[in-house]
Amino acid sequence: MITVYGIPNCDTVKKARAWLTAQGQAHGFHDFKKAGVPPAELAQWADAVGWEKLLNRQGTTWRKLDAATQASVTDSASAQALMLAQPSVIKRPVVDWGPGFSVGFDATAWADRLKRA
Repeated sequence: MITVYGIPNCDTVKKARAWLTAQGQAHGFHDFKKAGVPPAELAQWADAVGWEKLLNRQGTTWRKLDAATQASVTDSASAQALMLAQPSVIKRPVVDWGPGFSVGFDATAWADRLKRA
């Protein structure tokens, strides 16, 4: 089963979930705000897509961090520690497709993925 990880009020997460529903794809939703970020899954995502892609440096949460905190993120371990403490710095949505993961919403790439499944 497909699992979408994110924050329910995030516009991109809303679009992604609506797109999956429109495609007839059953999916679960893991709310970072209510259920937290699962550390084991976070490590898998970082390994699969790279911590640099997973860390949203364009978002409001990142921009609100002090310069010292931002500068302390230099590798996967430090990035994951920040993501666990501040889930809103994770680029959304993170999708567990069963085999494989993706970050962000791209309807064309997702349609291709579903065709291959």
